Formats: sequence, C-alpha cells, structure tokens
Amino acid sequence: MRMVVFANGDMSDPKADAAQWARPGDCLVAADGGARHALAAGAGLQHVIGDMDSLDPGLRRRLAATDTAFHTAPVAKDETDLELVLLWAVSQPAVSEIVVLGALGGRPDQAQANVLLLGHPALAGRRVWMAAGRWEIQVIRAGESLTISGAPDDTLSLIPLGGAAHGVSTGGLVYPLADETLDFGPARGVSNRFLSDTATVSVREGLLWCYHERSLPTATLSASGGLDG
Repeated sequence: MRMVVFANGDMSDPKADAAQWARPGDCLVAADGGARHALAAGAGLQHVIGDMDSLDPGLRRRLAATDTAFHTAPVAKDETDLELVLLWAVSQPAVSEIVVLGALGGRPDQAQANVLLLGHPALAGRRVWMAAGRWEIQVIRAGESLTISGAPDDTLSLIPLGGAAHGVSTGGLVYPLADETLDFGPARGVSNRFLSDTATVSVREGLLWCYHERSLPTATLSASGGLDG
C-alpha cells in the first residue's frame, strides 16, 4: 500500500501537489497541522497524527465529522509530529511506499530535521521520499542501487549524510562516479545532470541524500513520481 503524508511545512499549491502525487487507493495521513494542506487540496484524510498543537480547532471539528482517525501524542515528546507519522507508517505491514508533501519551507530547523528523517533506521527497506514542486528527495543506503527516472538536464545532487559515503557509482550523468568516496562536508556531489531519461546511483557504505530536480514543469510529470527502486 502507498501512503501520502501531508506535513506542516510550506505548500504553495496543495491541490496541484495532491493531484500530482495522490492516487486512488492511497492512504492519506496528516502530521498535525499538515491537515490544513490536505483540506485545501480537497483530499479525504484517513488519519491525523501528532500532538495537535498546530491543528486549528475549526479544522479539527470538520475532520471529526468525517471518518478521520486521530492519533494524539503528548506535547512533551522526543519526536516531531512527522517522525511519529513515519514511525507509525512503517509499523503498518501493508505500507511499502511513503510520499511526504509539505516537509520543506517554513522554519529552517524543522525543514532540516524533516529531511534528516529520511535517514531514520526504521525506514530502511521502504520506499520513502519527500516531494516539493520539481524536487524529490530520498536517501540511498549502503548496499542499495537506485534507478531514477527523469529527463535530460534534470539536476541530481548526492550529499553524504552523517559521514563519508564510500563506493559511490553513478550512470547516466554528465559527471560520473566510479566506486568513489563522497566526503561529509565538501560539495562535490552537488548539481550533476542527467544525460538521458534515467540515472543510476549505488553506494557500498554510508548514506546518501539524493536530491532530484526535474527540468520539466510539475504539471507534465506522471503521477507515478518517476522513482524506480
């Protein structure tokens, strides 16, 4: 099962993003105040998870009148609301794929923490990425090989997470890597470009953030999201 999560960051056009990413049969979930984006998009939320401190009372009443389930956490907690959503999502045996919308923008500390969540050990083995406009962000883990669908001149940036990434190899990019090391700190892996419709990335050791910026307008993309594991 595929899950689409609405986080409480910035979304300039929730309706367009929901139309781009949500498919019939998806499970739609909001992290606390992210419910406002789902309502603006006209999406039928099935679950809202968090401490509910960012959820407008009027919106909560509207959701309570539907079949939306609320999972309320204490305000004093160690996890962010989005982290709670992701941990709940991977605890559901049927969920194999998770798309997070609205995770960027707003407070820079929250946006940074959201992107860091992609490296959470609990998410290993699941397809999880964040989407914002033309950007798609995911993490490639040690031993993984990924084929990414795109178009010529799409931008691909590979950034080590938590330390050096070793044995990084790529295909289909202007500047290829062959069993090389990307060190934590230097920006060597930033702003590579697609040569054709696909690119491949593999890493032997470590974690890599993979930032993909499409050169085509969002409206021209397929609803599949273009990611192939």
